[in-house]
Amino acid sequence: MSGGRRRFRGRPVNGIVVVDKPIGASSNQVLQQVKRLYGAAKAGHTGSLDPLATGVLPVCLGEATKLSQYLLDSDKSYRTTAKLGIRTNTGDAEGEVVAERPVAVTESDLEPVLAKFRGPIEQVPSMFSALKHNGKPLYEYARQGIEIERPARKVNIYRLTLIEFRGDELVLEVDCSKGTYIRTLVEDIGEMLGCGAHVAELRRLKAGPYEEEQSYTIEELEEIRNNGGHAALDAILLDQDSAVSHWPQVLLGDSSAHYVSQGQPVQVSRAPTSGFVRIYHQVEGAPNIFLGIGEIQDDGLVAPRRLVAKN
Repeated sequence: MSGGRRRFRGRPVNGIVVVDKPIGASSNQVLQQVKRLYGAAKAGHTGSLDPLATGVLPVCLGEATKLSQYLLDSDKSYRTTAKLGIRTNTGDAEGEVVAERPVAVTESDLEPVLAKFRGPIEQVPSMFSALKHNGKPLYEYARQGIEIERPARKVNIYRLTLIEFRGDELVLEVDCSKGTYIRTLVEDIGEMLGCGAHVAELRRLKAGPYEEEQSYTIEELEEIRNNGGHAALDAILLDQDSAVSHWPQVLLGDSSAHYVSQGQPVQVSRAPTSGFVRIYHQVEGAPNIFLGIGEIQDDGLVAPRRLVAKN
């Protein structure tokens, strides 16, 4: 028998906890803290926030990790403070200043500029991003002083609202599609204003269906565990299917649920004609059991795409 330390495997806990990420911590550091607090065997987050950023970071535990991709693809909302007149190499306050220009901006100058960034736009991602080139994140090249050509990416800005104007600072709220870089948005707005800008503060208000009012700080999670153990932490978990609550649901009887669990498509009356659906096993006299994600095929059958294990 090996004399080495036995590997901790964790416990099977399934669900989603919305964490209020603190400033200075990486998303992975927060993930590991949550995993440790829950004693979970498996955990994953749903899209990184920069260390500078705070706010909504949904953490998926156990079987819920199978749904994390759908949250990665979801829309997001942010509040950011843009510092005018100063550009940095990273596009945020953690970078080195690369240019300074006088700020001669009035509040009446802002709306015509902001209007140009609403709707579908194209962004060239920052070199200080986690996008990969030849298997390596762009920020690793940037730290070596290497510039990589990046194609522009299409994103959608659903809402861009000026909350406050303080002479050399703008407080903005943004509702946007996946893949939107707030640092790039702020830099581009700064260039159009003629003075440059960088992100001084950034907070994510919403990720998919999850809002900051649902979030817990790490300190709050620690207090919950200290007072009530794992049972108390489990009690605040959101159901796995909350990640895709905006999709239509289909209910299956015993026979169809069996076939779906074997990976086979099934016919469902009154199912949508296309797109993704939430699949449930309808059990008489008991709550419906979430089976996973399905997709409507061209022939109208519901095909399982991502199934979760039953609790």
